[in-house]
Amino acid sequence: MKVVEKTPRGEGIEEAGETEGARRAAGVFPAGAPPAAPPDGEVEVVAKAERRRFTAEYKRRIVREADRCTKPGEIGALLRREGLYSSLLTTWRAARDRGEYEGLSPKKRGPKATPPDPRDKKIAEQEREITRLRKRAERAEALVELQKKVAALLGTPLESEKP
Repeated sequence: MKVVEKTPRGEGIEEAGETEGARRAAGVFPAGAPPAAPPDGEVEVVAKAERRRFTAEYKRRIVREADRCTKPGEIGALLRREGLYSSLLTTWRAARDRGEYEGLSPKKRGPKATPPDPRDKKIAEQEREITRLRKRAERAEALVELQKKVAALLGTPLESEKP
């Protein structure tokens, strides 16, 4: 974009310090028409960005290539070619030096699943059994009370009340 000085009496199209970008932002276009829209198919919009994942073999290959670089600027060229940050290379080298082969493989994200404790399962079963037996005992007690009331109404003594 070029900057054109103001001509006398405002005869020039561009004013002092005004650039083409400033005219576009203000909605002022030469010849009064907005620029043509790009033809169909030239604009590509990605639906959602996806996190890059690197295989262990790829990480090992990059670290080996970086170790072979001897001249200044070769590592930078390698990183630019592969589209990587230097921090990734540093992390991968440190994992290799510590002997962490699992550090060179992708890790699952999120909370780690813990296996259920078999004691918890047994406790839950016992609680269900206790609840079932309590309900059964309550029904039995209710039946005994009912039998007592019927016996009292009929005037017949119960087995436990006989002399």
